[in-house]
Amino acid sequence: MFGKQVPGMEDFPADHRSHTGAFGESIALEALKKDGYKILEQNHRSRLGEIDIIALEGGTLAFVEVKARRTDQFGDPKHAVTPKKQRKISMVALEYLKKTGQTDKKARFDVVAVRLSHGQPDVEIIRNAFDLAY
Repeated sequence: MFGKQVPGMEDFPADHRSHTGAFGESIALEALKKDGYKILEQNHRSRLGEIDIIALEGGTLAFVEVKARRTDQFGDPKHAVTPKKQRKISMVALEYLKKTGQTDKKARFDVVAVRLSHGQPDVEIIRNAFDLAY
């Protein structure tokens, strides 16, 4: 998948942020699966917010935030997970762990940065991207 033309990319609208996010998330899912993650949930929503992907990797629950960019105009996508966003993800993750009875489970926060320029996505998986913030 990496380094080759992604089918459908040529028809992808350049000016729709939600489409960029959804397309980036689909690329991230494939990259995570290829890297050994077992996807448990996508777009987990609660009253506190949303987590893009919840996955299991090597016995650890990974709460994954996906950031996709078509250009570098606004910087590297991995830097878009601000401290405010980290707090929101942390609160949703804690709520998820309590709700599912997994508070004793090993967990971490990962970020997947996806660059969608020139029809060749570049995917970077950052494990332990940030610590629990609240």
